[in-house]
Amino acid sequence: YSRMLLHFTHALGHADARVESFVFGTRLTRTTRALRMKDPDIAVAQVVRDVQDWSGGTRITACLREFNQRWARRVLSGRATVLLISDGLEHGTPDDPRCEQLRFEMERLHKSCRKLVWLNPLLRFEAFQPRAAGIKAMLPHVDEFLPAHNLQSLSDLAAVLAGRKTHLTLKNLA
Repeated sequence: YSRMLLHFTHALGHADARVESFVFGTRLTRTTRALRMKDPDIAVAQVVRDVQDWSGGTRITACLREFNQRWARRVLSGRATVLLISDGLEHGTPDDPRCEQLRFEMERLHKSCRKLVWLNPLLRFEAFQPRAAGIKAMLPHVDEFLPAHNLQSLSDLAAVLAGRKTHLTLKNLA
Protein backbone atom coordinates (compact mmCIF):
# COMPACT_ATOMS: atom_id res chain seq x y z
CA TYR A 1 0.00 0.00 0.00
CA SER A 2 3.02 2.26 0.22
CA ARG A 3 2.82 3.71 -3.28
CA MET A 4 -0.90 4.41 -3.00
CA LEU A 5 -0.33 6.19 0.31
CA LEU A 6 2.59 8.16 -1.12
CA HIS A 7 0.34 9.34 -3.97
CA PHE A 8 -2.23 10.39 -1.37
CA THR A 9 0.44 12.26 0.59
CA HIS A 10 1.57 13.94 -2.63
CA ALA A 11 -1.99 15.09 -3.27
CA LEU A 12 -2.30 16.44 0.29
CA GLY A 13 0.94 18.36 -0.15
CA HIS A 14 -0.41 20.00 -3.30
CA ALA A 15 -3.71 20.94 -1.70
CA ASP A 16 -4.20 23.99 0.47
CA ALA A 17 -2.30 22.54 3.43
CA ARG A 18 1.21 22.53 4.83
CA VAL A 19 2.43 18.95 4.73
CA GLU A 20 5.62 17.42 6.08
CA SER A 21 6.18 13.80 5.22
CA PHE A 22 8.46 11.08 6.49
CA VAL A 23 8.86 7.41 5.67
CA PHE A 24 10.13 4.96 8.21
CA GLY A 25 11.36 1.42 7.97
CA THR A 26 14.47 0.63 9.92
CA ARG A 27 15.29 4.35 9.86
CA LEU A 28 13.42 7.63 9.42
CA THR A 29 13.67 9.47 6.08
CA ARG A 30 12.21 12.91 5.44
CA THR A 31 10.42 12.87 2.07
CA THR A 32 8.85 16.33 2.03
CA ARG A 33 11.13 17.76 -0.67
CA ALA A 34 10.66 14.82 -3.05
CA LEU A 35 6.88 14.93 -2.69
CA ARG A 36 6.82 18.62 -3.62
CA MET A 37 7.62 17.72 -7.25
CA LYS A 38 4.66 18.44 -9.51
CA ASP A 39 4.39 15.06 -11.22
CA PRO A 40 3.20 12.49 -8.67
CA ASP A 41 4.86 9.54 -10.42
CA ILE A 42 8.23 11.30 -10.51
CA ALA A 43 7.79 12.36 -6.88
CA VAL A 44 7.00 8.83 -5.70
CA ALA A 45 9.90 7.41 -7.73
CA GLN A 46 12.21 9.92 -6.04
CA VAL A 47 10.95 8.89 -2.60
CA VAL A 48 11.65 5.25 -3.44
CA ARG A 49 15.21 6.22 -4.47
CA ASP A 50 15.71 8.35 -1.34
CA VAL A 51 14.53 5.74 1.15
CA GLN A 52 17.50 3.44 1.65
CA ASP A 53 15.66 0.83 3.70
CA TRP A 54 12.61 0.33 1.46
CA SER A 55 11.07 -3.09 2.24
CA GLY A 56 13.61 -3.66 4.98
CA GLY A 57 11.25 -4.12 7.92
CA THR A 58 10.38 -1.55 10.56
CA ARG A 59 11.67 -0.25 13.83
CA ILE A 60 8.69 1.77 14.93
CA THR A 61 10.01 2.76 18.35
CA ALA A 62 13.41 3.92 17.11
CA CYS A 63 11.88 5.91 14.25
CA LEU A 64 9.30 7.56 16.50
CA ARG A 65 12.06 8.43 18.97
CA GLU A 66 14.10 10.05 16.19
CA PHE A 67 11.08 11.97 14.93
CA ASN A 68 10.17 13.17 18.41
CA GLN A 69 13.73 14.25 19.23
CA ARG A 70 14.79 15.70 15.90
CA TRP A 71 11.71 16.80 13.99
CA ALA A 72 8.58 17.24 16.12
CA ARG A 73 9.35 20.78 17.31
CA ARG A 74 10.45 21.84 13.82
CA VAL A 75 7.51 20.56 11.81
CA LEU A 76 4.56 20.21 14.19
CA SER A 77 2.45 22.82 15.81
CA GLY A 78 -0.20 22.28 18.41
CA ARG A 79 -2.73 22.48 15.57
CA ALA A 80 -1.14 19.74 13.43
CA THR A 81 -2.86 16.55 12.46
CA VAL A 82 -0.42 13.65 12.27
CA LEU A 83 -1.12 10.66 10.05
CA LEU A 84 0.85 7.66 11.24
CA ILE A 85 0.73 4.81 8.73
CA SER A 86 1.88 1.49 10.12
CA ASP A 87 0.73 -2.03 10.82
CA GLY A 88 1.98 -1.56 14.39
CA LEU A 89 3.77 -4.89 14.41
CA GLU A 90 6.71 -4.16 16.68
CA HIS A 91 8.71 -6.93 18.34
CA GLY A 92 8.19 -7.66 22.00
CA THR A 93 5.63 -8.66 24.55
CA PRO A 94 3.36 -6.27 26.50
CA ASP A 95 5.71 -6.28 29.52
CA ASP A 96 8.84 -5.91 27.35
CA PRO A 97 10.80 -2.67 27.98
CA ARG A 98 10.63 -2.02 24.21
CA CYS A 99 6.84 -1.79 24.43
CA GLU A 100 7.14 0.65 27.32
CA GLN A 101 9.45 2.78 25.16
CA LEU A 102 6.94 2.57 22.28
CA ARG A 103 4.15 3.72 24.63
CA PHE A 104 6.35 6.62 25.76
CA GLU A 105 7.16 7.72 22.18
CA MET A 106 3.52 7.47 21.10
CA GLU A 107 2.40 9.52 24.09
CA ARG A 108 5.06 12.11 23.32
CA LEU A 109 3.98 12.31 19.67
CA HIS A 110 0.34 12.63 20.69
CA LYS A 111 1.18 15.54 22.99
CA SER A 112 2.97 17.30 20.11
CA CYS A 113 -0.08 17.57 17.86
CA ARG A 114 -3.77 18.36 17.90
CA LYS A 115 -4.84 15.02 16.49
CA LEU A 116 -3.04 11.73 15.91
CA VAL A 117 -4.61 9.50 13.26
CA TRP A 118 -3.26 5.99 12.90
CA LEU A 119 -3.86 4.40 9.51
CA ASN A 120 -3.42 0.65 9.67
CA PRO A 121 -3.69 -1.60 6.61
CA LEU A 122 -4.47 -4.58 8.88
CA LEU A 123 -7.92 -3.10 9.50
CA ARG A 124 -8.87 -4.44 6.07
CA PHE A 125 -9.48 -7.77 7.81
CA GLU A 126 -12.96 -7.97 9.27
CA ALA A 127 -11.74 -10.21 12.10
CA PHE A 128 -8.88 -7.87 13.08
CA GLN A 129 -8.23 -7.78 16.81
CA PRO A 130 -5.54 -5.60 18.43
CA ARG A 131 -3.57 -8.48 19.95
CA ALA A 132 0.05 -7.65 19.03
CA ALA A 133 2.05 -5.98 21.79
CA GLY A 134 3.05 -3.03 19.58
CA ILE A 135 -0.54 -2.35 18.57
CA LYS A 136 -1.68 -2.51 22.20
CA ALA A 137 1.08 -0.07 23.19
CA MET A 138 0.14 2.40 20.45
CA LEU A 139 -3.67 2.38 20.56
CA PRO A 140 -4.22 4.37 23.76
CA HIS A 141 -2.37 7.33 22.26
CA VAL A 142 -4.31 7.83 19.04
CA ASP A 143 -7.43 9.83 18.35
CA GLU A 144 -8.50 7.92 15.26
CA PHE A 145 -7.74 4.36 14.15
CA LEU A 146 -8.61 3.91 10.49
CA PRO A 147 -7.99 1.43 7.68
CA ALA A 148 -5.61 2.31 4.85
CA HIS A 149 -5.72 -0.37 2.21
CA ASN A 150 -7.73 0.83 -0.79
CA LEU A 151 -9.07 3.92 -2.51
CA GLN A 152 -12.30 3.82 -0.50
CA SER A 153 -10.35 3.96 2.77
CA LEU A 154 -8.46 7.01 1.46
CA SER A 155 -11.72 8.64 0.39
CA ASP A 156 -13.09 7.97 3.89
CA LEU A 157 -9.91 9.42 5.41
CA ALA A 158 -10.29 12.59 3.34
CA ALA A 159 -13.87 12.93 4.59
CA VAL A 160 -12.76 12.42 8.21
CA LEU A 161 -9.99 15.01 7.82
CA ALA A 162 -12.49 17.46 6.34
CA GLY A 163 -14.89 16.78 9.22
CA ARG A 164 -17.58 15.38 6.91
CA LYS A 165 -17.66 11.79 8.11
CA THR A 166 -17.91 9.95 11.34
CA HIS A 167 -14.94 7.81 12.09
CA LEU A 168 -13.97 4.44 13.50
CA THR A 169 -13.23 4.98 17.14
CA LEU A 170 -11.16 2.79 19.38
CA LYS A 171 -14.32 1.79 21.21
CA ASN A 172 -15.56 0.06 18.03
CA LEU A 173 -12.75 -2.48 18.42
CA ALA A 174 -13.61 -3.56 21.95
